[in-house]
Amino acid sequence: MSKIIQFRLDFDQDIEFYLNKNHPGFTDYRIHSKALDARGANRGKKPIYNYKVEIIFAGEIFQAWREEFKELGPLEQRPIIIGAGPAGLFCALRLAEYGIPSIVIERGDRAHNRMKHIARHWRYGEFDTENNVCFGEGGAGLFSDGKLITRVKSPYVQYVMNRFVDFGAPPDTAYTSNPHLGSNKIRGLINKITDHLREKGCEILYNSRVDELLFNDDKVEGVLLSDGKKLYSNNVVLATGHSAKEIYYHLKDKSVAMKAKDFAVGVRVEHPRSLIDFIQYGQFSQCDLGAARYKLTYHDKSTDKGTYSFCMCPGGYVLSSGTDADGIVVNGMSNYARNSRWSNSALVVSVQAGKDYPLDDVLAGHEFQKSIEQRAYQASLEKASGKEIPSQTLNDFLEGKVQTELPKTSCPSGIFKYDLRKVLPDFVANGLHDGLVTFDKKMEGFISKDAILMAPETRTSAPVTIMRNRTTFESDSHKGLYPCGEGAGYAGGITSAAVDGVKVAMSIIRREKEI
Repeated sequence: MSKIIQFRLDFDQDIEFYLNKNHPGFTDYRIHSKALDARGANRGKKPIYNYKVEIIFAGEIFQAWREEFKELGPLEQRPIIIGAGPAGLFCALRLAEYGIPSIVIERGDRAHNRMKHIARHWRYGEFDTENNVCFGEGGAGLFSDGKLITRVKSPYVQYVMNRFVDFGAPPDTAYTSNPHLGSNKIRGLINKITDHLREKGCEILYNSRVDELLFNDDKVEGVLLSDGKKLYSNNVVLATGHSAKEIYYHLKDKSVAMKAKDFAVGVRVEHPRSLIDFIQYGQFSQCDLGAARYKLTYHDKSTDKGTYSFCMCPGGYVLSSGTDADGIVVNGMSNYARNSRWSNSALVVSVQAGKDYPLDDVLAGHEFQKSIEQRAYQASLEKASGKEIPSQTLNDFLEGKVQTELPKTSCPSGIFKYDLRKVLPDFVANGLHDGLVTFDKKMEGFISKDAILMAPETRTSAPVTIMRNRTTFESDSHKGLYPCGEGAGYAGGITSAAVDGVKVAMSIIRREKEI
């Protein structure tokens, strides 16, 4: 039997020396979690690592977590999965484990071709509505920090981690807490997953957009593609992501049950990585601690609104990630090494349904997002070429002026100087102002002449929830339709979206195979 132990070491202490001293005779070990505690490092306190380690002794081996799958065979009508992001791909993967091939429909291209379209947008402003940072093989997760952090409590989390390892993720992804792949590594994994699905008999249709869901009364029958082709199935998984707005409007027209939900809007703040490292690590910032992270929150009691950091990307990049030709959106990503010269994070303010936008239209949240994105685009057309990102130094934003020249940035699309209060709603701008002042008290030096804000960050989550049964995961209004992942309002990242895809797959299997 292996043994699980927990202990703390100074960041520069050797783990094998510790294990040999305290657990003589062990033959191997693997780290389940390694968490840096650098609190007080900027005041000279030595950083430590909190470890959770599994050790084995002579004659023992590490146990791999694996499931056995019963071959159930194909369904009379193959399930249709709309979207090849983490939710859709893992739904297809789980079905394939049981010998059930599906049809996956992706409006964009394969990852390597998608990259070419995105590069042309960033460099020349040539926007492709079907191949961008949100649409295409891998979905929005292909351009993120590659964080596999999740608060979801599900046995399927382990399955997802194991499968990532099977397709090329570092082995410790299967057993460490909060693994990080980086955008560069996750792209290769997605390619391998889709190749595997085709080997298992799945059909993947690229550059194919679903324009209509086909219903017979309250039962799904299939889909109509943009080329006029109809595909039929009594199981349709809707894993389109939070930016496929056309689908939401189509669902509204078809009276599919949805409700408005809260989300958040704000900016990306970018600092030199060396500055964030120094603020967090102090005299230890030159040591091998990795790019520093932070998490900041502020709650305004007078407005009952929160301002907080989100999707922090240490050693990362800020990207133009819109999905409309007449709108600008920003997001952050970093590669596995997290070694760019900058660190960025979303700083967002909560947007409350029924308070900040009306409830008379279930898609009013989408219109709220769109209006902000269009203002940013119009500003870019006015001041630049339409591809550059509206930006302002952090100090200028706080002082209500637009004077200071912008520093160099990680953004491949380019930036231009602009008053971000002309882009953001007043309550968002005010929430950011007060939050930033508070954040500087928590992280002295956060307000810096070298920091800039880029806007807008509007796609933090879907502004609607597509209602579904808690047990069957079917739509509350239409049988055989399975809302799934971030776009349906049931996930908030790569891992949780993948887990949701697995849950939906298992529901289909239980329904069709009665297991």
